[in-house]
Amino acid sequence: MYLVYPVSLWLTLALSVPTGLFLVRVFIVQHDCGHGAFFSTRGANTLVGRLCSLITLTPYANWARQHGAHHANWNNLDRRTTGSDIYSACLTVREYQALSRWRRLLYRLPRHPLIAHVLLPPLIFALLYRLPFDTPRAWMRERMSVHLTNASLVTMFAILVLLLGWHEVLLVHAPILVVSSISGVWLFFAAASLRGVALVGRRGMELRGSVARRFVLAPPSADPPLAHGQHRLSSCAPPQPSRAQLPAARLP
Repeated sequence: MYLVYPVSLWLTLALSVPTGLFLVRVFIVQHDCGHGAFFSTRGANTLVGRLCSLITLTPYANWARQHGAHHANWNNLDRRTTGSDIYSACLTVREYQALSRWRRLLYRLPRHPLIAHVLLPPLIFALLYRLPFDTPRAWMRERMSVHLTNASLVTMFAILVLLLGWHEVLLVHAPILVVSSISGVWLFFAAASLRGVALVGRRGMELRGSVARRFVLAPPSADPPLAHGQHRLSSCAPPQPSRAQLPAARLP
């Protein structure tokens, strides 16, 4: 894209679409490395995951542990997140109906499709992931990964600006960030929106149904990094023989 920029700005912007989609693929590789599922050794997963993090702008160790906890708790009503993960955390109908009108608005507003899937994704990857805002202080390794990733990104972009100029760097990377973050967040949101899933709590099932009905993003024979919809199911159901080729996810 840097080679095309002097020729045509519009062509550069057009190329941001396939480049952004390719970046989503890189993020899926990082995701699978975080689960220890992309390579057979932990060291290889960590190395490639960290390299991917410099492209995806996502701190590897911090995101991997947060995401692992999300997989372990997402359908457990007694172990839900604090609410920062608006793309999978949710209230039951009973809990929502018990809220005041103002709190219902505060709950619904960030989940509006225009906000959750268009406005927030670029801000999450560009700004929110620069801070260990919801990382426990005891997670020293994960908090350090945020700061080291930030330092590496500052160094990398400073070199690019010195060599090419801030204007070119901005017009090349900003559109890629917008395309990749919006499409990537939608993909992970769609994979997390399982129809008929059972939410379990101390009082039993709040919602009863079959986890077999879900949003599938790839067929069973698909390349593992693309089969996130199927991998998503592995955290709440026993593995099926037809999917034995998919790597097992590492959960906390």
